[in-house]
Amino acid sequence: MSRAAQWEGVALPPRSPELVREPRGRLDQDGAMQLSEILSVDCVRSPLTAAEKQGVINELVDVLVAAGKVRDGAALKDAVWSREQTRTTGIGHGLAIPHGKCEGIGELAMAIGKPAEPLDFEAIDKQPVRLVVLLASPPDKTSDHIQALARVSRLMSNESFREKIYAAQTPAEIHELVVAQDGGR
Repeated sequence: MSRAAQWEGVALPPRSPELVREPRGRLDQDGAMQLSEILSVDCVRSPLTAAEKQGVINELVDVLVAAGKVRDGAALKDAVWSREQTRTTGIGHGLAIPHGKCEGIGELAMAIGKPAEPLDFEAIDKQPVRLVVLLASPPDKTSDHIQALARVSRLMSNESFREKIYAAQTPAEIHELVVAQDGGR
């Protein structure tokens, strides 16, 4: 038995092919999920009408419900808000990525909202938030959920892209910027 198949003296079963699954959506050349596969223009709201953290989360969940991506909006609001209360998802540089997992979601879903004015999201850098990206997934899609969080973070780490998306005014502009930057279409 190979050393990789052992852990502290416990033999692990060989990997079963049916347990290895591909992430949902199209993959890019690096094998990473493309956000263009989980974001549609009808899930982008600009400007948001809400002007405070919980209202923004609720508004973006409602966007996903209206788009048919989420069946139980109340459950998702509870899941996202519970997660938000454990630690802020305002990750800095004007971005917040609230996220949650709950039943009533078929596949990973994403909504983007641009507040009318930058808002306090209790971000780690204490700066107001200029863009909110909400991610929602079923409880059994942890890998996809984490990949999407990482993908959004990577995308937004590009300062030039951040400035372009913060300057965008319409849902179509925001959607097109994400699709173009993420390698879609």
